[in-house]
Amino acid sequence: MIDAPHQDKGLHNANASDFGTALNVVHYGPNLGNYDISYAQWLENGAYRRQPAKILHSDNPLYHELQNGDAKIRRLMDANVVGICLWALDGQVLEANEAFLSMLQYDREDVVTGCLRWTDLTPAAWRGQDERAVAELRSTGTFRPVEKEYFRKDGSRVPVLIGGALFEEGSNEGIAFVLDLTERKRAEEEHERLRQLESELAHVNRLSIMGELAASLAHEILNPIATARNNARVGLRFLEMNPPNLNEAREALGCVISDVDRAKDIVGRMRDHVKKAPPRREPFDLNEAVSEVIVTVRSVIAKSGIAVSTQLMDGLVPVQGDRVQLQQVVMNLILNAVEAVSSVEEGARELSIRIEQGQAGGGVVVQVGDSGPGIDPENHERVFEPFYTTKASGVGLGLSICRSIVDGHGGRLWVTAKEPRGAVFHFTLPAAQGIHDAPFV
Repeated sequence: MIDAPHQDKGLHNANASDFGTALNVVHYGPNLGNYDISYAQWLENGAYRRQPAKILHSDNPLYHELQNGDAKIRRLMDANVVGICLWALDGQVLEANEAFLSMLQYDREDVVTGCLRWTDLTPAAWRGQDERAVAELRSTGTFRPVEKEYFRKDGSRVPVLIGGALFEEGSNEGIAFVLDLTERKRAEEEHERLRQLESELAHVNRLSIMGELAASLAHEILNPIATARNNARVGLRFLEMNPPNLNEAREALGCVISDVDRAKDIVGRMRDHVKKAPPRREPFDLNEAVSEVIVTVRSVIAKSGIAVSTQLMDGLVPVQGDRVQLQQVVMNLILNAVEAVSSVEEGARELSIRIEQGQAGGGVVVQVGDSGPGIDPENHERVFEPFYTTKASGVGLGLSICRSIVDGHGGRLWVTAKEPRGAVFHFTLPAAQGIHDAPFV
């Protein structure tokens, strides 16, 4: 069966009952009725197929290939692994599989009637990218996969990854493969939401730590302020001498400046831990960062009567990451160790802090050990689970947050038993690459 085109209605389609008839009408139809046939369509498995007439014509080298290979192409499209559409550079969608149509909420009738155009599917914000893709097609015959958006039939948008090629050099028609990125984008948004939640919890944890250290930090700040006051008085006495002792006064004023700087550094560290800021990835010296934490908590350690042994690495220990977050991990581990040792009434009261080279030069290892009651080996993993705690007043988030921070820096956090009693928390950080000449923060 052949249904010749209705040119007075602007249609240039020839409808046929099967693929073989479609090939014949394209080849002989214009001679029989002087018709201008642009496209031929035929029934196949209960649905219409549509192809440009110039491709189906027997004068086209693809004619015989299509006769033998059309079934393979159809199987590829009908597999619906990804969206596939055939298109013209003028914007017309010539053919599409069900994966493409359902992605955009269209049906086959929209393709057959010629009302589906990729230019209309593209939001204005992405049309510049489409123009670059068309230029690339004209230049190379293909365009590399790019992310963009399409309008669905209901007006909503769908994110896609699309790549394609022309059928032949100089052609105005080609094929595109389209992958729906909706699920991937949803997963990325969920990942970002979880990352923000982790950041919020880490911030709450830092505020909690600063609250616990309030008395200790007040002492740390008052000490350099008191020293600065005394040095200022000494400087005044030297200036009141007759004649004034300027050298001694200058030295005293230098001590005042040093004391004020020390107080400023303490306040600055407090502010860094309290303020809400996005994670940063910057090079810094791990030795210095851990030393700052020890200074911050030393009053708490001294008040508990705990002996501290510190063994850091020689020279600079360059790592890359968020300095405040990693200091938060060390501070959590030290305060937990202090609390564990304080719960033991008899025996040694010891706390050890070590930084050493990882195995085979693979980064660094930080260790915080204590002589407390230790942790049941069965709970060595459970202590890192959210809301698991052995403390009467704990909420069980500290170690979970610490592990998330260390994992986010490409490291690992775990705990082992210490002999004869106690526990040792270890965490690794990967070796810093190419930052030895970078300025430290």
